[in-house]
Amino acid sequence: MKKIVIIGGGIAGLTAAFYLKKQIKEENLPYEVNVIEASNRLGGKIKTERRDGFTMERGPDSFLIRKQSAERLVREVGLGDKLVTNGTGKSYILIGNELHSMPQGSFMGIPTQVKPFLLSDLFSIAGKLRAGMDFIRPKGMPQDDQSLGKFFRKRFGDELVENLIEPLLSGIYAGDIDDLSLMATFPNFYELEQKYGSIVRGLQKSMPKTKNTGKKRSMFYSLEGGLQTLVEALEQALGDEMIYKNTKVKSLEKINSNYQLSLSDGSIVNADAVMVATPFASMKQMLGSYDFIQKLGEMKATSVANVVLAFDQSAIKEDIDGTGFVVSRNSSNRITACTWTHKKWPETTVPEGKALLRCYVGRPGDEEVIHLSDDGLEELVLADLNKIMRIDGKPLFSVVTRWENAMPQYRVGHKQMVEKLEGDLMEHLPGVYVAGSPYKGIGIPDCIDQGEETVKKMLEFLAE
Repeated sequence: MKKIVIIGGGIAGLTAAFYLKKQIKEENLPYEVNVIEASNRLGGKIKTERRDGFTMERGPDSFLIRKQSAERLVREVGLGDKLVTNGTGKSYILIGNELHSMPQGSFMGIPTQVKPFLLSDLFSIAGKLRAGMDFIRPKGMPQDDQSLGKFFRKRFGDELVENLIEPLLSGIYAGDIDDLSLMATFPNFYELEQKYGSIVRGLQKSMPKTKNTGKKRSMFYSLEGGLQTLVEALEQALGDEMIYKNTKVKSLEKINSNYQLSLSDGSIVNADAVMVATPFASMKQMLGSYDFIQKLGEMKATSVANVVLAFDQSAIKEDIDGTGFVVSRNSSNRITACTWTHKKWPETTVPEGKALLRCYVGRPGDEEVIHLSDDGLEELVLADLNKIMRIDGKPLFSVVTRWENAMPQYRVGHKQMVEKLEGDLMEHLPGVYVAGSPYKGIGIPDCIDQGEETVKKMLEFLAE
């Protein structure tokens, strides 16, 4: 009987364990699988709180529909009938203390339709003319990598980047657009520039044509009861015998042809194949006895917090028609975004007559804000919100969630670093694999993809 150990019970690790168990059963393979999780719960950043009829996400609140692996996994665990799509409506950019409608026909902040962009009050005439240079500027010289900020500023100028692209893209990665790697985050934009000479022209030619029905199409899925429902279903499908919680792997050593894992309770586990799906720093500590790991560069991780505020709808005196806003760098506000959750997920998150707002703090250079007290964060968020919408009194309750050093930053050269790490593991520790948000995508579908890819690699390795 060969043993597979998955270190880390986030969505990447749980996905791998689920599909391994499924394939072992279907093919009657002589393998045993265990998941070892350092904390007292599974799911990683997926964490749902349910209180007084409210469903509140303390981590991600959805996943992209166009990335199909997450929907497939949901259906595999029997939750297909629990899938819900987000309510659609206007979204905004906050510049100074004024909300501006997001221009129609933009993709990740890049305009694909000329008329809405020209009519938008987000940009000056000079800013619009500079952005239009994308059509006539020559494509850049081929490069292995560059920062998102450098790439987009060269194509569109500062104004479009700072007022539209940066709030959207930096929000996804909770990082600095001038530090984030283009090739590790959005290589498709580089490929469009290289192929078409213009990003806008490339998007216009490559994006699928859809009929304009007048109704905005939903882009995201969630689940009735919150995303933790998926984690709970996976845990139930795996069974207690496969999962060890509150157990940390202190070190991993190669002993002859297999691996020896030293656990925090003093015990030793032997394994024939190992998937390490932990934060990057934990992986480095675990494998720290190997020279190629010691020589590996550091990975910066940023800190963010979100503050959920529950109200009676009557308390919001100046309601806004929309689902939320992101905040431009050209603003003194300390919140970075706000979701009107009761409008984005109207069917599943709030009791009738209630409202739920979810605000984010922790922009680059202001990460210390997360160390304010819960009351201090609530006060800060309410002060910023009341600059643009009048809210009467205190919330019914608030829920603060801090993610300290939890958001991995894909800095320039990230892709090359991951490729070298994988090559070194193959050479020095064959049968050991890394996966999860520090490596090839931070979204739920990205982590699920990595879990599935690792399953294939492990089974191929063990079959040799």
